[in-house]
Amino acid sequence: MKATIRDVAKLAGVSVATVSRVMNKKGYVNSETEQKVMKAMKQLQFEPNQMARGLAGKRTKTIALILPDISNPFFPGLARGVEDIAQNNGYTVILCNSDDMGVKERSYIEVLKKKYVDGIIFATNNLVREDLERMEEARIPFVMLDRAPNMESGCVIKVDNFGGAKTAVEHLLEAGCKKIAHVYGPQELVTAKERLEGYEEVARQHPWYTPTLMIPGDFTIDGGIRAVDALLSKHPDVDGIFAGNDLMAVGVLKELNRRGISIPGQVKVCGFDGVNLTEITQPELSTIAQPIYQIGELAANKLIERINQSSSHYETVELGVSLIVRESTQKA
Repeated sequence: MKATIRDVAKLAGVSVATVSRVMNKKGYVNSETEQKVMKAMKQLQFEPNQMARGLAGKRTKTIALILPDISNPFFPGLARGVEDIAQNNGYTVILCNSDDMGVKERSYIEVLKKKYVDGIIFATNNLVREDLERMEEARIPFVMLDRAPNMESGCVIKVDNFGGAKTAVEHLLEAGCKKIAHVYGPQELVTAKERLEGYEEVARQHPWYTPTLMIPGDFTIDGGIRAVDALLSKHPDVDGIFAGNDLMAVGVLKELNRRGISIPGQVKVCGFDGVNLTEITQPELSTIAQPIYQIGELAANKLIERINQSSSHYETVELGVSLIVRESTQKA
């Protein structure tokens, strides 16, 4: 059984109130007594958050947002949506950048537990079921964006990646493309996988389809640049490219422009996400737009709802996407 605050007090030979003052750093405790309490905690492997969660349901009015890469232009809009809703409800947001590393995400979780955050929003993809089980044990509500590993509790918010990808390919076909390639993201990410599946759903219906039209791009600008080089060496006659996110699409545009290939005259390009960057490229980029700000708003609302209701039931919410047509896919 886990040690309790009473166990710590008994071992240290002090009152529960004294242990509480040491843990919360409130009120006077002499250094000798404090050392006794700290030694007892260490001996019993007692964690402060066990006590904090048991004390009259105290809340800190603080939530955390863990992002994989703050430099990705998708996430500032999402973070703004989270922060606006949080502020309207009297919450402060702690922003954490995990560099898309599972180890760093788990480290953040432990730190946030000790800071007694009321809930966490994950926009990351590296957590496993055991991580979420520990969240459940600590009674910390959470919301995940895009996916969750076999959860029985928590809330997942996602968009229609599969349907959006189909729309992108169908749009390129309607714009006159005769051979369409796909630059895809890391297949361990459900968003990238669903977008690849959406592309294949439409492409397989046409005689030009071949698996070599699908090229990895890592969800980065550099990945998009490299993908064009690999693609044109195999299919110099390709006239349409659907990139699985806008960053890769920007890389595709950059490399096509460098090669002197006319966009949209010779090759038409469509991205996915709807980040502001697509409005300042040359040419401006057609894209499948996610409701980025609204995703952030919804995530914060769902989390605060779970905090207030002490709810842990499993829930999935899927939002729609929309095609934004710009110069990169205009008909000749």
